[in-house]
This record gives sequence, structure tokens and C-alpha cells, in this order.
Amino acid sequence: MLLGCLPGLAAVAALGLCAGGVDRAATSGPAARAGRQAAALPAGAHQAARPPIVPRSAWLDDLARHAQPPPRYDDKVVAVFVHHTDSPNGYACADAPRIIRYLYTGQTAARGWDDIGYNFLVDRCGTIYEGRAGGVDRPVTGAHTQGFNHRTAGIAALGTFTSGVPVPKAMVDAIAALTAWKLGLSGIDPRARVRLTSSNSLSRYAAGTTAALPALAGHNEGYMTSCPGRALTARLPEIRETAARLQGRLPGGTAARTLTGTP
Repeated sequence: MLLGCLPGLAAVAALGLCAGGVDRAATSGPAARAGRQAAALPAGAHQAARPPIVPRSAWLDDLARHAQPPPRYDDKVVAVFVHHTDSPNGYACADAPRIIRYLYTGQTAARGWDDIGYNFLVDRCGTIYEGRAGGVDRPVTGAHTQGFNHRTAGIAALGTFTSGVPVPKAMVDAIAALTAWKLGLSGIDPRARVRLTSSNSLSRYAAGTTAALPALAGHNEGYMTSCPGRALTARLPEIRETAARLQGRLPGGTAARTLTGTP
């Protein structure tokens, strides 16, 4: 079991990042799992405003940049996985670009990935950063969890959010706003469950298995890990409700069918 995600070269060698359940742009899809199904309306019906997103150029300079192939894309994003980076919490928010660059170096130089695995990163002040290349408004195939990288986006919270650790409100609000916008592009209710198919037996589900997972899920929903930490996991219901409100949905929602995340 991965315990978390430490940034940089030493952390990568010691423990594998939170994205360490990554199958490098693996295929995701559905696996059997019970649970409440919330409404998901046609694309465009409940779109939320796009929050401010800091571009890659703010944290990735020419010295750190790694040669990489063109981005890969899915047809849409139907689920979001939330991670934490298992790095120190007491950073100044002005240092977030340096921390992200260190994560990038750990994943590309030490582990040989083609880019940072997360699609987005959020600091404790609520600033959202573009992660993986390809365009924030496009369904970029990430590399943030084993088995479920297709049709999903990975959002990493900068810090360690184990039991009892406060999760900054600004961070919670930013994750909710980003989730509302990103899922709204496909008409997905953040409170829904979606069907995704595992591409990798290193996930919680054997390759080819279909799972009904939350549209806003913790990393541990798809992979054997403690990520995103108990404290952040405990905030996910609140984040789902806030994201649903930002999409203009009524509290509570309406029961509906499970959506398919299979490309």
C-alpha cells in the first residue's frame, strides 16, 4: 500500500508519489460497485464558471523542462480523482511553483514519466495550477492513478492531509470550483457515480472490470493507498455539494442512472 506522495527525487526513491498508482495514461472505465446515483444532465445543462488557473509557464522553466511526446486526449472527463502530494504543509504560497517544479522533476527525471501526472494542483491559498500539458479545458489523459486515467482528471492538493490535519478552506473551495467547472463541461453532477473500466490490475479492480465510482473520488477509491489522507477525504462530501451548487443544481439532486465512462 502506498502511504502517500512525497515530492522530488529522494521521495520518489523512498516511496513512490501519490500518483504512484499510475499506469502512465492507462485506460479507465467501469467496475461493479454499489452506491447512490445522483443526477447527471446533458452536457451544457449545468456548466459552472471556469476558475482562475495559473499556467504551466509559472512553474516550469527551460532548465527544468523535460522533452516529452504530444499530449494524449480522451473524448471527455466524467470523473475527478483528488490526491495530496504528501509534502510539508507550512510552505509560503509564493513557493508553490517551486514545489510543483520539484514534483515534476521527481516524476520525469527520477521515474522517467513523460510529464507530471496530475492535471491540476491546488495550493493552501486556493491557487489552482495547470499540471499536465495539453490544455486545461481539454480532456487530457493524465497519469495520476493506476487503472483510471482515461476520462478522468487528477487534482493534487499541495500538502499532507492525514487524520487531524486542517484542510484550508481556500483549498477546499478551489477544488470544488475546479471540479464544478471540469465536470460541468460534460454535464456531470459531482454527486453522481460514473462507470469506469479499470485498465490495470494494480488498481483496486482487475483490468477490464467495471466499477461505479464517485464522479468526485479520492485516490483511494481506485487504488490501494491512503491518499488523499483522512482529513481531505472527510471533506469530499462537502466539496461535492459545493461543486453541485456551483453548477446550479438543487441540493440533494434526483436519482438517475449510472453514466458510462467507457470511451
